This record gives sequence, structure tokens and C-alpha cells, in this order.
Amino acid sequence: MKKNFVIIFLAIFQLATTACNQHKKEESRPNIVFFVADDMTRDMFNFLPEGKGKNLTPNLDMLANEGVIMMGQHVSATVCTPSRFNVLTGKYASRATNPEFLKQVKKNDNQRVVEWNTHIMPGEANMASILQSEGYFTGATGKNHVYEVEAWKKVPLTADTSDYRVLEQQRNNYKLTQEAYLKNGFDYAEGLYYENPDFNGPMSIAVHNLDWSAEAAINFIEQTNDDPFFLYFATTLPHGPTAANRSWNADRHIIPTGRLDKVPDVLPKQSTIPTRLKKADLPVNNKTANILWMDDALGALIQSLKEQGKFDNTIIFFFNDHGQYAKGSVYQGATANPSVIWKSGGFKGGSVSDKLVSNVDFLPTIMDMVNASTDMKEMDGKSFLNELEGKKSNMHESMYFEIGYTRGVRKGKYKYIALRYPQWVKDITDEERVEILEAYNKKLAIRGKEPNNTDPTLPFGHVQIIPGGGDAEFPASQRYPSYAMADQLYDLEADPGEQNNLAGSEEYQKVLQEMQDELKKHIRNIPGNFGELKTD
Repeated sequence: MKKNFVIIFLAIFQLATTACNQHKKEESRPNIVFFVADDMTRDMFNFLPEGKGKNLTPNLDMLANEGVIMMGQHVSATVCTPSRFNVLTGKYASRATNPEFLKQVKKNDNQRVVEWNTHIMPGEANMASILQSEGYFTGATGKNHVYEVEAWKKVPLTADTSDYRVLEQQRNNYKLTQEAYLKNGFDYAEGLYYENPDFNGPMSIAVHNLDWSAEAAINFIEQTNDDPFFLYFATTLPHGPTAANRSWNADRHIIPTGRLDKVPDVLPKQSTIPTRLKKADLPVNNKTANILWMDDALGALIQSLKEQGKFDNTIIFFFNDHGQYAKGSVYQGATANPSVIWKSGGFKGGSVSDKLVSNVDFLPTIMDMVNASTDMKEMDGKSFLNELEGKKSNMHESMYFEIGYTRGVRKGKYKYIALRYPQWVKDITDEERVEILEAYNKKLAIRGKEPNNTDPTLPFGHVQIIPGGGDAEFPASQRYPSYAMADQLYDLEADPGEQNNLAGSEEYQKVLQEMQDELKKHIRNIPGNFGELKTD
């Protein structure tokens, strides 16, 4: 009898201890807020030399001053969609499996052409689904542009919203977008844009409404109760349209499905934006106004976290989707892209990290932070939590980049870029070049934009087969002298602006071969061919 009592007592004690430990584990798990900015330039960051003192961003400044600035942060792919794919899956974008992406493979000699086409499919492990499986309450607001939305139908920019059928389709598209989020691990999805405003629907409602998205995020935070939570907040700013009447000074009743009955009351009034900029002795223009507006949204999230008593147990990531100076290429002006990570009390590793890390490393790092049990072996990224905590870290020996028809690798002080077009591109005639360029410039005109280029003889872009490149990549085509060269090698210590291509120099042939071999190591296990560097 006494022996049985002891056994029962020990069993109850063990169960109670396990439950207590589990409760402590849940209590200690941090909340995660991942804030994504869209197309910020370096002069928009006060913590970078190019932008110091040029912006009124008190909330971002606070995160940078108290957290860690990841100066060695890079992105693997340098336009909106694949960069988000990298972040949310921990994988290189060439691993995407959505139908739109895969149907291009045959045409491109089995080459994966990474651009605005790499979507996360339902059932594919991503930041939300993994954290949801770990017991997190998950929410999303803002710009999608990465989760596959089945049956979504494009409504032209020229469509008339006075036609009830137009808004009916917009509402249906919105519902489908919400459903896509819910299928991919989110418990909550509101305040959403399918894409950037110019590609989200008719011109009359193609405006930014950050107040609306911020209100949705705050509503989510207020619903979190005692569960740890994950909030993915992807603002549409400061990406265009940047004109005041379509961004910071737009009618804040307007949303992608029509009009709100009441303007959200979660951010400072838009009329205060010029007043505050003037008080700070800063110019009032669309750049400074939109950045302040974005910072207001960040501040509203922080205030809500404080009011809910969750601020001190929340880790905040502030990430810009890619460098803007060379968008749509794998030059440093696009791939080098500092981010900020904040937690209460800071990180033991210090306030600035120069460690070379990739955006595919975010998910493994977050999994480490929350002590997730999910296996990371399918991911390309590695956790850099040890780096943040000042411990010895084992990161990438080299960094890999991919966009469009280019691939790149950085190792030590050298950067190698390879540009390889499939045969169909090489076969395009002069007449076809004219047709391609004229058709593209007509699309720009519909958006109210002037042509970047009218010369059909210019080299094609790295992402889009358009003479001079598409609108996003055209600036890079003008800034880099060897843009159209198949092989490019740069010494980043001597030439950080990548202006002097060493690939043709006799004395650098050994380095060129070593860097090509390094690139081959990366693409060996990534789907798709790439010219002669990887074939079936």
C-alpha cells in the first residue's frame, strides 16, 4: 500500500513538474514582430552615413540605438517577391514551386528566372506556419506579394470604380488574399494589399493607406491574450506611388475594396506630418513625409505593445526588402542591405554587427530564438543568434545571390557576377526589340510614367528582357559600366562601387576561376541549370 502511494505521488509530481516547465517555456518565449519596409534608400536611414540627420524617424532610431544594426546583412534576391520568399521560407527563391514560376523553366533551357514570380504555396513551410505549429498566434497585415493567391483576377489600373462589378471583383480578390494567408499558417489577416497600389486595382483606389494597415495590426495585438504571437507587418511604403495625393496626403478613407465609413484613428493626423518635419528643421517633401508616416506606424505598434504589457517580451525585426541603388541586380547596391533587430535590454553581442548574413537566415534565427522543434535541414539559411549573443558563430563561407538571368557569389573581398541568357533571348531580332520596348513604354504611360529608355539597341536587363531593362532595374543598368558583361569580378575592398571589372585581367584569372568554382558549389544543389556553369 505504502509502495503504491509513493509511485502515485512520484507520477503526480512528474506530471506537475512537466506542466510547470512547459508553462515556463511558454512564458519565456518571445513575441516576434517582423516589420518589412518596401524600397527604402540608404539616405532614409538615420543610422547610415548617407541619411544621418535627414529623417524624422524617432521610433526606428530607438530600435537602432537600443538594438543591433546588422551592417553585414545581405539579401539573396533583390526585388520584392523573392526577397520576401527568402525571409519567410529560409530558402533561396529558385526553390519556389508555384505554377507560374515553374512554367517558365522549359522556355529558359531549364534555368530558373527569379523575379516577381516566386510565391509560397499552401502547405509550404514558412515563418507563419512554423510558428503556428509551435503554439504562436500568427497575424499579418500590409503588402502580400509573396503568398500564392489562387483565382485572383487582375483589375486594370484604368477600370472605373463607379461600376459595381469592379469593386465586387476587388472585394473578391481581397477575400481570396485573406484565404491564402489563412492557408499558409496565419490565424489573422487584415488590412492587406495584394501588391503595390499601382498593381492592386483601379487608379482611383490605387493609393497607400498605412493608417488602415496599422489599425489592423493593433487590432491583432489586442487579440493576442496570453499566447506568444507573431506579427508580420509588410508596409507598402516608401515604394511608389510617392506623390502626396496618392501616399502620405491621400484620402485615408480609400482602401483596396473601396471606401471606409470612418478614417482609422491610430496614427497622428496627416496634417501634422508637415508641421512635425518643419519643427525638426527638415524639408517637407514626399520622401521625408512618407518615411515619417511609416515611422508613425512603427510607433503605433510599439505603443500598442506597451499598453498590452507585451513590449518587453517582444523581439522586433526591421527589414528593408532590398537595396534600392541597384535593384534587380546582384551588385552590392542591391544585395548589401542593413537591418535592425531589437529586444528589451539589447543583445550581448553589441549594438553593431558586421557579420555577413543573408535574409535566408532570418527564419532559422527566429526558430532558435523561440526554441522551435521544427527541423531546419530543408532550409538554406543558418541561425545567427550566436552572433547576436556574442558567442562563436559558424556562418556562411560565402554568400550566394540570384535574380533574373544573373547569379553571384561573395567570398572574402571578391564578388563574382555571372550573366547568362537562354537561347530564345539571344535569337530576338532587331524588329522584335523595337516591339518589346514600345509595348513596355505604353504600360509605363498608363501608370503616368515617362519612358526610361527609347533606344531598342541597349542591352537587355538582368531581370526583364527589355532594352535598357525594366523600370525597376534601369537605374542599375546606367550605374555599372560592365552591366551587360557575361562575367564580372570585383575587388570590394579596392572598388566597393563595382566599377572596375577584373574578369578580363590576366592577373586575376586564378581568382576568377576560384570564384566561379565557389558559385558552382552553391548552384549544384539548387534547382535549375545556369548556362555552362550548371547543365543537366
